[in-house]
Amino acid sequence: MKVFSVSDLHLSGLSVKPMEVFGSAWENHFEKIKNDWNGKVSDGDVVLICGDISWGKVLEEGLYDLRALAPLKGEKVFIRGNHDFWWNGITKLREAAPDKTFHFLQNDCIKFGSVVVCGSRGWTCPGSLDYTPHDEKIYSREAERFKLCFKRVREVREEGDALIAMIHYPPFSLKSPSSLFTELFESEKVDKVVFGHLHGEIFFPLRTVKNGIEYVLTSCDKVGFSLQRIL
Repeated sequence: MKVFSVSDLHLSGLSVKPMEVFGSAWENHFEKIKNDWNGKVSDGDVVLICGDISWGKVLEEGLYDLRALAPLKGEKVFIRGNHDFWWNGITKLREAAPDKTFHFLQNDCIKFGSVVVCGSRGWTCPGSLDYTPHDEKIYSREAERFKLCFKRVREVREEGDALIAMIHYPPFSLKSPSSLFTELFESEKVDKVVFGHLHGEIFFPLRTVKNGIEYVLTSCDKVGFSLQRIL
């Protein structure tokens, strides 16, 4: 079993939000992703999608874009991004999933063989350019959500299992390399962390290792609209 990740698909099947306005690289970006996906992923592999899946505002619009992923191979695991307004009610979403290969994480985890995956949205971290005192409450709340994730992880993780954490926002800033998120990841012995959210000219290392944990940025435009191999 191979594990891949990609983030920030920003699909807009039922909403008028063409990504080409953000640069020519975004032209036919979903076709690029699908072509790469089809060349890498086999049945039984896992693809982690770290939020900002659809521009849809309501569930049906989000489901329309999810259905575009249904023909693609592999188990598909999603967390919510800051633009996923259509993601409203985890029970309803899980019941409406296009098929059994779609998995949605919210304060919990899922296990594939010897790999455990948990995830939550996260938030802007202290030291980020856009962080303000108003962010402190949400930042702390999102750390509590990860504590719920790890509570569930401890119930299912066995000796030798790899642990991957999904988070939409970068879990640390370049000015402040430690955060509530990284502290939790280290205390829970996470092996890999995958994230997205960043676009364009913003600099952030695509892969970095901190205290034994590899952090992988998978925003699709940052990685050439290709899936990144995680395990």
